[in-house]
Amino acid sequence: MFALGRLLVIGFLVLSVVYICLSLYSRAVRRDKLEKEWDEEIQQGDRETFVEAGLREYDGSLRRKLILGVYIVPLTVISVIIYLTNFH
Repeated sequence: MFALGRLLVIGFLVLSVVYICLSLYSRAVRRDKLEKEWDEEIQQGDRETFVEAGLREYDGSLRRKLILGVYIVPLTVISVIIYLTNFH
């Protein structure tokens, strides 16, 4: 039981680091796309306002929610493996 607890704590910490890195990377890519879109097409108004509005829209997007799969998928796989190993 102690080993399972240790696995879960270390796994959660590792997955948190992966989630943070992936989230920051995805946000940076979105920011670059918004800046490129403004430079090539819009060029009216304030660039930073356009980018910030786009990032606020990104915060509510499906892509942002799918990144939470970093936690869900590995924990589900580990749970299935433990169940199949011990109880099947």
